[in-house]
Amino acid sequence: MTESSSTFQAIANLVPKGARVLDLGCGDGSLLAYLQRERECSGYGIEFDDANVLACVRRGVNVLQLNLEDGLAIFEDNSFDVVLQIDTLQHLRNAEVMLRETARIGKQGVVAFPNFAHWPNRLSILQGRMPVTKRLPYQWYDTPNIRVGTFKDFEVLALKNKLHILDSFGLQNGEVRRWLPNARAGTAVFHFEHA
Repeated sequence: MTESSSTFQAIANLVPKGARVLDLGCGDGSLLAYLQRERECSGYGIEFDDANVLACVRRGVNVLQLNLEDGLAIFEDNSFDVVLQIDTLQHLRNAEVMLRETARIGKQGVVAFPNFAHWPNRLSILQGRMPVTKRLPYQWYDTPNIRVGTFKDFEVLALKNKLHILDSFGLQNGEVRRWLPNARAGTAVFHFEHA
């Protein structure tokens, strides 16, 4: 099993079979296509990039071309069973607002983002350099990530926004890490609902 299919499987395990899903920042639609195929899900992807929108259409994924920075007012409360933000939150200027919107329009949410507290990142910082890893492959001056966060940071943000964490774990090279995920995993994954 490849790393991406292991990651997809770990995220898909959080999505109920047959769920209506909204994937925010869906990229080329590969995760939503996986959920349609493996979990019999339906729903939409939200993507801004023209090439990714075209890739979604070619995959047979329903996609809306929207800028997430403009918000999600077009969706009513509890419009979806699950709202996904996989590698999206760290790119948004309005990250906390978008997290609240995820909880508003979805009965449940799943968020995954690069965990800045992963031990190789800590080592880079101790050596006086910003981390450049497989998970964070950019130099500090050209990264698309405008936010950096850790596993523990998201727990605090969830509490502040009255989100109930149903499950959380780290992902490292496609493997789920539940023991010390803040130090042992490059990706933080949270499954939550509004408290």
